[in-house]
Amino acid sequence: MNPFSLKDKTILVTGASSGIGRAIAIVCSQMGVNLILTGRNEDKLKDTLSRCEGTNHNYLLADLNKKEEIESLVEQLPKLDGFVNSAGIVKTLLLTFMELNDINEILQTNSISVMNLTRLLIINKKFNKESSIVYISSINGNNCSVIGNSAYSASKAMLNGFMKAIALELASKKIRVNCVNPAMIETDILKNSFVDAEDIKKDKLKYPLKRYGKPEEVAYAVVYLLSDAAQWITGSSLVIDGGYTIQ
Repeated sequence: MNPFSLKDKTILVTGASSGIGRAIAIVCSQMGVNLILTGRNEDKLKDTLSRCEGTNHNYLLADLNKKEEIESLVEQLPKLDGFVNSAGIVKTLLLTFMELNDINEILQTNSISVMNLTRLLIINKKFNKESSIVYISSINGNNCSVIGNSAYSASKAMLNGFMKAIALELASKKIRVNCVNPAMIETDILKNSFVDAEDIKKDKLKYPLKRYGKPEEVAYAVVYLLSDAAQWITGSSLVIDGGYTIQ
């Protein structure tokens, strides 16, 4: 018996075209999952699929901020055993330089679209019994924050609050709902940022483990929450931060 096995489970992963979402897809494929990936960039989704083990995988193009596309996505989906939301954006802006459009974009992408997709999946009865929902949130807004991240922090705190409420609502259906709250993770976002290598090196020293996390380390936590090993866990936020928030 292996309670951590995901063999033959059907899992939907959003934001699977890069970063943490891509790592989640790859690690889940190694665990025997039947994947359905979604994102906005077809070439990147195909690249993710090419890195996955097994062949029983598929992708569906969708912009989760567009009503018609999210409804079409849900309509095409089979019954799911799990749903992992990794889609999201980071936009660093001081409040005094922020426009209402910036706030709306961040909240819409990081939280409102997630709420809507979850709502549609439930309404359309897309989950099998004892399914698991996992949202990729952040320590920002839930445990701490940084200058310039007010809207991003708000979006992640909103996601955690939503998770707790629907964990209660869906408990009667035996559907579990949890969040994973990472600190800084080594992704391509860092390579394309305005922060130089020396600043990143100094920032890593703020962590007790003296490094940032790896995308696959977030994926391992997701696998745990999707698996039967976490059958008595719902409404929880799993912090993965190298000890950052215990200081």
